[in-house]
Amino acid sequence: MRVLNFGSLNIDYVYKVDNFIKPGETKAARSLEVFAGGKGLNQSLALARAGAKVAHAGKIGAEGRFLAEKLREAGVDVSRVEVSSGANGHAIIQVDDAGRNCILLFGGANRDIDEAFIDRSLEGFGSGDILLLQNEIASIPAIMSGAKARGMTIVMNPAPFDAGIAAYPLKLIDIFILNEIEAADLAGVEDPEAAALALGARFPAAKIVVTLGSEGSLCVEGGRTIRQKAYKVKAVDTTAAGDTFSGYFLAGLLEGMGTAAALDLGARAASICVTRAGASDSVPMRAELDR
Repeated sequence: MRVLNFGSLNIDYVYKVDNFIKPGETKAARSLEVFAGGKGLNQSLALARAGAKVAHAGKIGAEGRFLAEKLREAGVDVSRVEVSSGANGHAIIQVDDAGRNCILLFGGANRDIDEAFIDRSLEGFGSGDILLLQNEIASIPAIMSGAKARGMTIVMNPAPFDAGIAAYPLKLIDIFILNEIEAADLAGVEDPEAAALALGARFPAAKIVVTLGSEGSLCVEGGRTIRQKAYKVKAVDTTAAGDTFSGYFLAGLLEGMGTAAALDLGARAASICVTRAGASDSVPMRAELDR
């Protein structure tokens, strides 16, 4: 069983600030760091560092070749990463003194996804394999339809959430991984557990995983709710916490863990991630969890 992560590859510009900038305000940043990022790249790294076999499909600009190299060094198959004629996707990220973040995203090459590239990327994958998606690239409905036609299991992290997601073929998704805001937006219900239960009723064959930040996470499957606590740590930067959780949770399922054990694996990985600055560089190695 293999994972194809069809996802974004971004250059992250991370600015440390005391508080997030307000409309009309000019603020001096305390520091600037540049990292490899993008939800797709972060989740591929998390899967690889958790020990899973993963291939990444996506587009980079000429200035983003180091992103593919970073994935390659981690053991990710990057034969489906191609160079676009446009600029690389990037993010401008503010991180405040509480470790919270806000992100301005530019799609760039991540939007250069056409039918021919989708076909090339899905070639060789089929029944028993997993497609992992986020919402930072173009042509997601076509990718989902192509993967399901090949018999693949579809895992979707619909972030960043936008109104267009409602038009996606959501019934094709086997596992949803959402934060509490995304769950509320998709379900139209504010309470996270109620939102998860509503989504579980709408998509009864799917697992509905909702991350709750410092409150942990929960999963609704088959009408039952499984809860997972968060491990208490001092947060430095939460930028890649959700991506780390997603990668490790999925890796746990691939290893044959039950849902509860996979949720715990994701929680432990995320708790280490938030104690470090940056996105991809904060994703822990599996040995760190085992210790």
